[in-house]
Amino acid sequence: MVTATLSSRQWRDLRWLVLAPHPDDETLGAGALIAQTARAGRLAGLVYLTDGTGSHATAQRLAAARRREATRAVHRLTGGRVRRPVHLDWKDATPARPGDPLFERTARYLAALCRRWRVDALAVTARHEPHCDHAAAAALAYAVHAQAMRNLLVAEYLVWADRPDHHMRRVIQTAPMPAGQRRLALAAHRSQLTAAHGPGFRLSPDQRRMAAHDILYVRRRP
Repeated sequence: MVTATLSSRQWRDLRWLVLAPHPDDETLGAGALIAQTARAGRLAGLVYLTDGTGSHATAQRLAAARRREATRAVHRLTGGRVRRPVHLDWKDATPARPGDPLFERTARYLAALCRRWRVDALAVTARHEPHCDHAAAAALAYAVHAQAMRNLLVAEYLVWADRPDHHMRRVIQTAPMPAGQRRLALAAHRSQLTAAHGPGFRLSPDQRRMAAHDILYVRRRP
């Protein structure tokens, strides 16, 4: 059940940072959020957690290609109204865990970034997402929340997971976006849609069907 919209008074003035586990997750799970906040001048930026090379065997070439694809997709979602994405370059499918030096160093870096960019809300893949990188991104977001030294909201978005129990969360819906805009952004990710990089992962036709809006989930305080 949707209880609020992103344009309501409680949410509309927040500055958002989007944390995506891989290039293409920003479009699949948060494309409408990115488009709406960019139009309103409330998108602080995007951060990609991994290098995205786990989808194919050509890791070195693929990492550079996926960076280019991400930049193109973000431009199509925002119309160029946001700074270039930040790439943290964790190794795809082998995420660091809380307590690991890489995890703790990254959390400190992102907390400092949130302070410098005056971020009010951090959007990230949900903790119950089945991919290990998606779950790690959520764990990292909550670690950033604990270290940010400012009032920072964490909102979860879905890529592969089912909707969580809404009784435990506040639910926010973005404004709808033109379907063509989202499809055009996803088309930038050629490595995930075609055989351009040889055998490997490809999004299925069902996975390419995206809703016009995004749903965000904010955990209720105990």
